[in-house]
Amino acid sequence: MSEKIRILFVDDEPAYCRIFRSRIGRDPRFLVETAQSGEEALLRLQQFPADMVFTDLQMPFMDGIELMTEIKNRYPYLFVLILTGLDSTSQAVKAMKAGAYDYLLKPLDFDMVERAIETVCAHRSAFRSHATPDDAQRRGFSFENIIGQDRKMFEIYEKINQVAQTSATVLITGESGTGKELIAAAIHAKSSRKDGPFLQVNCAALSDGLVSSELFGHEKGAFTGAVGQKKGLFEQASGGTLFLDEIGDISMTTQVALLRILELGVFQRVGGTETLRADVRLICATNRDLARAVTEKQFREDLYYRINVVSLQAPPLRERTSDIPLLANYFLDRFRALSGKQIEGFTADAMELLCRYQWPGNCRELANIVEHAVVFSRNRMLSPGDFPELLRQPAQPKSSVTLTSPSTTLADVEASLIRRVLEEKQWNLKQAADALDIARGTLYGKMEKYSIRKP
Repeated sequence: MSEKIRILFVDDEPAYCRIFRSRIGRDPRFLVETAQSGEEALLRLQQFPADMVFTDLQMPFMDGIELMTEIKNRYPYLFVLILTGLDSTSQAVKAMKAGAYDYLLKPLDFDMVERAIETVCAHRSAFRSHATPDDAQRRGFSFENIIGQDRKMFEIYEKINQVAQTSATVLITGESGTGKELIAAAIHAKSSRKDGPFLQVNCAALSDGLVSSELFGHEKGAFTGAVGQKKGLFEQASGGTLFLDEIGDISMTTQVALLRILELGVFQRVGGTETLRADVRLICATNRDLARAVTEKQFREDLYYRINVVSLQAPPLRERTSDIPLLANYFLDRFRALSGKQIEGFTADAMELLCRYQWPGNCRELANIVEHAVVFSRNRMLSPGDFPELLRQPAQPKSSVTLTSPSTTLADVEASLIRRVLEEKQWNLKQAADALDIARGTLYGKMEKYSIRKP
């Protein structure tokens, strides 16, 4: 018989605890424990290593968000689901931003509860084949060196598995520091080319003169300094995968050569006449808006469509808050080993500060912040005082809406905000819904309500 899934249910109402244990605990696959307060839940977790926690949002002394924050600090691998009433859905959204895996409405629909458990179990088992038990206990599970158990990351993992089985060219988009190179490496590792080479180059770091030589190689005497023949990355990566990072920064001349490879599968070394066949899987990445670059004639339209056969978007860290404790502990492990310091973890205030910060530099910035804290810390626990001053400054609101007159209503403000976000996202409804942190169906409804139409 397989190992049972351990579930901790937390609610200050004893009746709810009894009902949950009765309904879910009767399933032989699950082992259920209950607690009637946040403090009791933390004590119970010391003896009961749960796989997931369901907690009521509104509880005395320690509410659900406070409990979840403490759980994420102590057990970052745990999946936490929030329970809330219809009148507190705004708080549930706050809980999702603070790192909850999902939320369910009370009174509980146990069919929905069982589906939520099944989803968590599926995601949990997806990690088990990629992590050692020690990894799982320290920082949660990882997927081909990508650390994250936020719902957005599961979507990425599923797409990686699907894309890896094809030979399609992939374009990975996302802000700087979101781990686009890890996604590319994961696609290669899951593909039939996994035994071949995986080579990557940052196109932005090479001058126009060097890009062509680096990618396609050159013949002796092709240019000043070319003292011998050199094989380019397309030759070196034969039978494997070539990852071109910052593809949006290559020149028009190089774009033409890349287009020829994608269309015909052949290329020539710089200064050469021999036609060579390219046997590589191409993955590209950029933090630029290539669609806009095409419109502005800075990137070839035909090449854009060739490299954008499959598109994956790496989510920014601010949209996967539940992964911050996982990543922070991972980076702490790394820098603690390098420094030789005996640092045990983060204080609750320190972790709350990390989860509240907006992370414009994403995972790369988080790594730098943790390294800074390890360098300057003199204690066994990292505290807010160990972080740079920038991180400790009060968070600034992302955006604001000006009230134009004393008669402005809340509906006026909401309609104005929705219209402005839609304009900023060029009326891309999915991106606008993500930016507003609402479901796309909700956005449709509000557009109808306020008679908002694309010009």
